[in-house]
Amino acid sequence: MSTSFIAMGVALFLVLNLVIGLGVLSLFFGAFETLFGKPKLTLLRSTKGGNFFAFGFKWNAAKEPAALDNVRIRLYNPFGSPTQVDLAKPFEPKKSSFAAELDMGPGFKELLGAREFDFALVEVEIYSKKDGVNFIFDMKGPKFKKLLSEANLTIDQYLEKNRFNENKASKPPIDIPIRSFIADTVPGKGPQLKMATNPMFAGEFTSAPANAGGTPAQGGNTVPNFKVAKVWIEPGCIVCNACEDIYKEVFEVLADTCIIRPNAPLDDGLRIQEAAEACPVEVIKYTQAS
Repeated sequence: MSTSFIAMGVALFLVLNLVIGLGVLSLFFGAFETLFGKPKLTLLRSTKGGNFFAFGFKWNAAKEPAALDNVRIRLYNPFGSPTQVDLAKPFEPKKSSFAAELDMGPGFKELLGAREFDFALVEVEIYSKKDGVNFIFDMKGPKFKKLLSEANLTIDQYLEKNRFNENKASKPPIDIPIRSFIADTVPGKGPQLKMATNPMFAGEFTSAPANAGGTPAQGGNTVPNFKVAKVWIEPGCIVCNACEDIYKEVFEVLADTCIIRPNAPLDDGLRIQEAAEACPVEVIKYTQAS
């Protein structure tokens, strides 16, 4: 009896330690994300005059991809004058961390010289008009002025310190082979896939009927069918729906990729081959059964 209680106590102790350990680990990663993973706005020293606003911005572009192209500075000053100022300025799209120095116009001096600025709120928004992604930073008026007055890094110094390289060569574009599987619009049907498995165009691919051993190929020749041992989708699917249109029993197109349906039939290798050949980015792979 006592041995059972001891075993239960040890097990409970181990479980509690595991739960506590997981909790501490979760807090650690949460703190790491807060300290190092959050977008960061840095006010910089302008070298061009009082109307210019200089800043650096870092964010996780892999986690939140966007081409940032606008900055907006808003003043909310309910106890002073002016009560509100809204300044916006576009810039060249940036797809990774960057720095910029922009002419915000005379309104920027008006914003900084507002009466009762100590009770005002300043909002800096960096956003992408095209992608609908925005990052907003709120701060009280005194803090905004302090960050501006104490900024000692210029844009060049900030870029050097953070080792950004805006001229870094981007990845080469994906070379998508040109395919001509889309026929002209068919009255009442819309655009159609011009393939042998589409009954509407079957006559263009053969002059002789198929037999039980395969499907007809162009010129009346019969291609023997075969079984497939395995079919899979490699990364890079552009969800064009071509494979599902050809063989929906095997391929299922989701919002951002394609999957192989559970228990998909693999006995019609010609249709799987046709789907693989129709894929514009060639991510459908298969192995033929021996």
